[in-house]
Amino acid sequence: MEFDCRNVIHYVNHVYLPFFQSHKRFAVLYGGAGSGKSYAVAQKIIVRMMAEDGHNILCVRKTGASVVKSQYPLLLGVIRDFGLKEHFEIHKSQGREKITFRPKGNQIIFSGLDDVEKLKSIYNITSIWIEEASEIAVSDFRELNRRMRGYAGKNEDGSTKYMQIMLSFNPISHLCWLKEYFFDRRPKNALVLHTTYQDNRFIDQHFCNEMEALKQQNAYEYQVYALGRWGVTGGSYFDAQAVSDRIAALEKSKPIKQGLFTFEYKNEKITDASMTFSQEADGCICLYALPKAGNPYVLGGDTAGLGSDAFTAQILDNVSGEQVAVLRGQMDEDLYARQIYCLAKYYNGALVGLETNFSTHPVRELCRLGYDEQVLREVPDTFTGKLKEAYGFVTNRVTRPVILAQLRAVVRDFPTLIHDIPTLEEMLTFVRNEKGRPEAQSGKHDDLIMALAIAWHIRSQGEMTVKTNQPQKTKKLLKSLKQ
Repeated sequence: MEFDCRNVIHYVNHVYLPFFQSHKRFAVLYGGAGSGKSYAVAQKIIVRMMAEDGHNILCVRKTGASVVKSQYPLLLGVIRDFGLKEHFEIHKSQGREKITFRPKGNQIIFSGLDDVEKLKSIYNITSIWIEEASEIAVSDFRELNRRMRGYAGKNEDGSTKYMQIMLSFNPISHLCWLKEYFFDRRPKNALVLHTTYQDNRFIDQHFCNEMEALKQQNAYEYQVYALGRWGVTGGSYFDAQAVSDRIAALEKSKPIKQGLFTFEYKNEKITDASMTFSQEADGCICLYALPKAGNPYVLGGDTAGLGSDAFTAQILDNVSGEQVAVLRGQMDEDLYARQIYCLAKYYNGALVGLETNFSTHPVRELCRLGYDEQVLREVPDTFTGKLKEAYGFVTNRVTRPVILAQLRAVVRDFPTLIHDIPTLEEMLTFVRNEKGRPEAQSGKHDDLIMALAIAWHIRSQGEMTVKTNQPQKTKKLLKSLKQ
């Protein structure tokens, strides 16, 4: 046989060599159009068919028709390009396509996830290729993962056998389950490789010219389609281009510190002198800038309510508007209030505005702890009807569009003030519904967005200049909006 598997480097894009060498359970290849990722998977499958023993490799897509039009011809193309046609037996029966490597008896079988009965009859699967993985449901992925088992031992050359699910796709939407499964969780048994047309040394110049033209015509579409960055397909309430660019700029950045506050709790009070920020890798608080002496800060908070299981807070430098800290976590209301107390104290006695739509307990708890540097609103007394002052912020049909519009302008004009990637990612899935109302897409959250919107709105109620050796004095009454 003329083709030597050891010389595969001469036939593939060098950017995919880590993929060819990886034995991890999952290999995730994602990126832009023209990157050659699907062809690279087809190449690896053919190499493994020749070099290893006992293979039944399954190729799947959402539908059987799409498998026949994409994966099947790609694999035949690799066999042709490698000059190996005489060593493979091609079964062309419609709906029962199969490729067999004669010397070892290894097989490649094909199926769409719409053909459940065919999948049930497939046994002893040693590896799987899921093409356009973003099209399938996470339940289908889990079922395929369960079916791949039992392949172990050594090949004839002494190498260790391994099973691998290879996923190839374009990252069009943040809504896709792949985003959470492989990118947010970052499992250790997964290789994740991002590529674009710029990594493809075999791409033709005409395609490159088309991509460069797209860059000039539609910069956002170029980012998503050509460069393969996570995006959203239309309808975003915030400037998707500005948000995507900011995410890309922050891709390798990390918070200065991450953790939570610890303290002594005596006589149902927090001992201020005992407050310490304890760093923990999975802590609910991320610090992006440390407090500056005499600098004023504001804190907006969104409490867990309907459709959400997380408490959030956003802290802004009230001189520059820069995002300096973020809290997001699952906890009881009183524990949330204690972390807010510590955060506010840590940032020079920040002005606090917590949403009170679903519960006033966090606000009451702050008061009980002795923290009254909170925004006030005017509300009618239940008995007299006269206006009285109450702590907290209410998000309603009057205030909600106003604070969101304010934040929208900030994101459009000053995106570099935002340092937290999860906050930006929420913005990409915050869209207008069929009635034009901005809201989180189904299955997504807006807790960080609403906390940030509140923080920006209450900025005008606090000091906005540095005060040397003077405590913050705030105009706490929110008179600009009747709530």
